[in-house]
Amino acid sequence: MYRIFSEHALRPVTSLNGLWNMRIDEADYPMLIPGVWERIPALRDYHGTADFTRTVEISESGAYLLRFGGVSHTATVYWDDVQVGWHYNAFTAFEVLLENVSAGSHTLRVTVDNRFTKESLLHVPNDYYTYGGLNRPVELHKLASARIERMAFSCVQTGEGAYAAKVDIYVHAVADSPALQAKMTVADGEAACDVPALSAGEKHMVTLTADVTGVKPWDIGQGNLYDLTATLLRGGEPVDDLIDRVGFRTIEIAGEEIRLNGRKIFIKGFNRHEDHGQFGSALSVDAMMDDIHLILGTGANSIRTCHYPNDPRFLDLCDALGVLVWEENHARAIDIHPEGFDDVCAIVNEEMVHQHMNHPCIWVWGILNECESETEFGREVYRKQLEQLRTLDPTRPVTFASCRFFTDVCMDLVDVASFNVYPLWYHNEHPAEYGKRLTEWMDTVGAANKPIIFSEFGAGAIAGYHDPFGRAKWSEERQCDILREQLEAFMGMARLSGTYIWQFADVRVADEWFSIRPKTMNNKGVVDQFRRPKMSYAVVKELYNHR
Repeated sequence: MYRIFSEHALRPVTSLNGLWNMRIDEADYPMLIPGVWERIPALRDYHGTADFTRTVEISESGAYLLRFGGVSHTATVYWDDVQVGWHYNAFTAFEVLLENVSAGSHTLRVTVDNRFTKESLLHVPNDYYTYGGLNRPVELHKLASARIERMAFSCVQTGEGAYAAKVDIYVHAVADSPALQAKMTVADGEAACDVPALSAGEKHMVTLTADVTGVKPWDIGQGNLYDLTATLLRGGEPVDDLIDRVGFRTIEIAGEEIRLNGRKIFIKGFNRHEDHGQFGSALSVDAMMDDIHLILGTGANSIRTCHYPNDPRFLDLCDALGVLVWEENHARAIDIHPEGFDDVCAIVNEEMVHQHMNHPCIWVWGILNECESETEFGREVYRKQLEQLRTLDPTRPVTFASCRFFTDVCMDLVDVASFNVYPLWYHNEHPAEYGKRLTEWMDTVGAANKPIIFSEFGAGAIAGYHDPFGRAKWSEERQCDILREQLEAFMGMARLSGTYIWQFADVRVADEWFSIRPKTMNNKGVVDQFRRPKMSYAVVKELYNHR
């Protein structure tokens, strides 16, 4: 399933997960989807193209929708050898509309490309690995003449357990559609309105509002969720539906404070990549849940989805367990100058927000990790993208993680000011002294009266390498020492509103990074790539649980 729950009670949906055939250079490999080809030993280092193929049985002629949760990184979609779709970026979903499909057997083929080229502006040799495959679920939807494309939910608290709920419902006419009625229910609230007749391909948005009472707020450790159901009706008969799970909660920035449901909170978080020693970037839901349990076991309350939008099933789990999430677009320390960069980022930003904005766990949107925020050119890029996020979703704060120490010129553009810092790892200044010096400077360049977060800090350790006497760098003992000093200093700073440790688990990096990453891994995890805890896990657990 694309989510951990059923999104439709009315619309017929068929999972296309399971066994596909993958062909590379005339060689055939059976592949389980979701999956990446690096799980096959002979293809562990393969960068290129592959054809993924399966047969799809259609029992009833009509309009259908192919829904891909994610393909890494570029997908060209063929239906019976005719190209019907194309999408770039591994970490957002996309759809392909098939308007007139006949009953019978059909061939679905997806050509996948994970090469680094001048066109792959966001996928470059980086400090994480670009896998190849259909890394998230695939579905086939049978459509009526009109469908609900998506919903956008927001709420305002009006009293104890009472909220005003607002839902924008986006209707798409697959074929010529007569006038319809749209109905929405959530908790004890409901509303309805008319939808005008639409021509094939036309789209229309309606807004419904309802007062709800007696609901439990979504909060840290309290994933109180409610089904939000939208239905299209014709003459009182349902035509299409869409179901989501939402939470009632408020996020606000009040001076230097981050407030959840009206109270000040302190973020205790981890950075986490979608990467696993066994599954690559195509983690099972069980593996996602194991990660969350390990993270919560330290006393953490938040996860940063470095450095791209995450699988919605992972966000569903964070919704259900009451875990705060910083989600960000796909860009890490890359060249922001090439022609087309702005356009690619704008598409990713829109897809990220449209697809994920109903998740109550997401408390902040981030962009452009460690990019060129010290230049005037970079400032304009940051300004445009932050404005776009605020337009797409005015209900959440925005931020970015900077590493432009004492030179950044974009701190005034954000709602939350964030820096990636590595004292005692990349330099020897004491964390308390460095943190004080950096935050005092930040306050002079736009961060004054805003929350400040240290969005990355940590130290590397090769799992199993011990040096209890010399405590050399890359030993588990030295990682413990550095993380302890960093955490004790940062969590004692009144000026900070939160911390995100780099990182939860060791991850594979691009081969081009071999010279500065032992084992071609980013080894700063508190667990290894197979989730075996290092000594530092206990240090974080001790300190996070005491805050």
